[in-house]
Amino acid sequence: MDRLRSVLAVCTATVLAVPGLVTVSSAARAADADLARNGGFEAGLDGWTCTAGTAVDAPVRSGRSALRATPAGSDNARCAQTVTVRPDSQYTLAGHVRGSYVYLGADGTGTTDVSAWTQSAPDWQRLATSFRTGPSTTRVTIYTHGWYGTGAYHVDDLSLVGPGAEAGQPPAAPTGLTVGTVTSTGVGLSWPAVPGATGYAVYRDGTKVQTASGTSATVGGLTSSTAYSFQVTAVNAAGESAKSPVATATTAPGPGGDPSDLPAHALVGYLHASFANGSGYTRMADVPDSWDVIDLAFGEPTSVTSGDIRFDRCPAAECPGVETDAEFKAAIRAKQAAGKKVLISIGGQNGQVQLTTATARDTFVSSVSKIIDEYGLDGLDIDFEGHSLSLNADDTDFRNPKTPVIVNLISALKTLKAGYGDDFVLTMAPETFFVQLGYQYYGTGKWGGQDPRAGAYLPVIHALRDDLTLLHVQDYNSGPVMGLDNQYHSMGGADFHIAMTDMLLTGFPVAGDAANVFPPLRPDQTAIGMPATTNAGNGHVPSSEVDKALDCLTKRANCGTYAPHGTWPALRGLMTWSINWDRFGDWQFSRNFDRYFG
Repeated sequence: MDRLRSVLAVCTATVLAVPGLVTVSSAARAADADLARNGGFEAGLDGWTCTAGTAVDAPVRSGRSALRATPAGSDNARCAQTVTVRPDSQYTLAGHVRGSYVYLGADGTGTTDVSAWTQSAPDWQRLATSFRTGPSTTRVTIYTHGWYGTGAYHVDDLSLVGPGAEAGQPPAAPTGLTVGTVTSTGVGLSWPAVPGATGYAVYRDGTKVQTASGTSATVGGLTSSTAYSFQVTAVNAAGESAKSPVATATTAPGPGGDPSDLPAHALVGYLHASFANGSGYTRMADVPDSWDVIDLAFGEPTSVTSGDIRFDRCPAAECPGVETDAEFKAAIRAKQAAGKKVLISIGGQNGQVQLTTATARDTFVSSVSKIIDEYGLDGLDIDFEGHSLSLNADDTDFRNPKTPVIVNLISALKTLKAGYGDDFVLTMAPETFFVQLGYQYYGTGKWGGQDPRAGAYLPVIHALRDDLTLLHVQDYNSGPVMGLDNQYHSMGGADFHIAMTDMLLTGFPVAGDAANVFPPLRPDQTAIGMPATTNAGNGHVPSSEVDKALDCLTKRANCGTYAPHGTWPALRGLMTWSINWDRFGDWQFSRNFDRYFG
């Protein structure tokens, strides 16, 4: 605690010494205007980029909303926006704040960047500072933030008062938009330059998806064998042009990963094959036909780093009524004859797997192959939890991972897929911490101190997206997770499942970096993971909430407070933990699935 005080004392002395730090009480000139967009946060976070902020309805100073942002150990919860200004002009930045160590400032002024702060504001307190722009400055970034690990702060009625930018004309709309190279996941576009444009915006199916400084762009993260429409606008300091005429393209077929005999809407469940718990043992032959993919839980390693996976069936002393190996194998063949897929699931809560070496990687491949061959299985499910996957401090790009446990797992799965061919079923069941949390945090973060497991599944999913049959993230046993609306969502209702699935199907900037976007997955390779009963895990929702989530995602109907970024009728289906718990609950989960999808 003393160390924190000394650090903050230094910061106090530094900030107070900055030229231009003033408290402004005089009225703004009549010709001046408030240039801050949504400074009262009445439109949520529209216009703002925040690392850990949300709009709240209490406490507020005026209106209906205010900003609440919560710093963490390595994140000061900065919220910022860039504003167009006039060169060589005077501006006043002001806002009302609450909390401990709240800052308000401006960067990129072209002269001296300024800030104001308060050590403690138990009630609303006005902060203000002023600056003059440089002779060629046309854009300034205004911001607010807290201090690392010191609790939430609030901001309301933020303003930037000064002369508006010189009036001008947006450029003309681009013409001649042309489709270039088309792959299964991307479309190349080009267009002639527009006089007076400083940049361009690219739209896919009416939604802006990226910007470009030149006259070409490649839109990635697309679904194979799917038709898309594209338009481009030209932009400058005065605004954005009208959209160009539409250009259309259909992506190429994908390279596999989707067995053609998997139902359009599939139900996936885990069968407790190696252990018993309060749900009771279920024989393979007694699994109802509702289940399209049956994951045998679990194959586990002989040690955390050995890579040697063993599948030991539940003994009769622990699982009364367990079938013999011969009966078990015969039941698997019968399920497969009926069109079902039976996989070995590796990991689970107790099965930590870390492929730290090439030897462990190769052992993993050979031992998993032995299980698949012995039982005649259709493929593999990766259910790595706990500390199986984490990122080294220098591993910051999900597209080019460096961490051995990540690189070796990717290599092992590619080897298995190549060895068994296109019909090999590969699924994954990560927790939200390892996937959607990557929208906010990735590994240890730029400044260190974050949990290295945050977002650690992203490089694995991305490297195998063309081989991946299904990703069914566990939307249960999860803490609150920020969605693409920059609001936190919690378990217990349809909105959580909608927000988490929307992230997978829309894509998202990793750790908030707009230049580092995790591309969307195909809807046909995406399913929603839910617990079958209240006994199965935290986050169980009743059938009515399951229906709401499916309605919203596949029909854009019956949506709640979260608005998804698309409609995906090809969403593959649902996964649940588990078949045994569904039987314990009188098959309510699977019966509702059958009723919904007919």
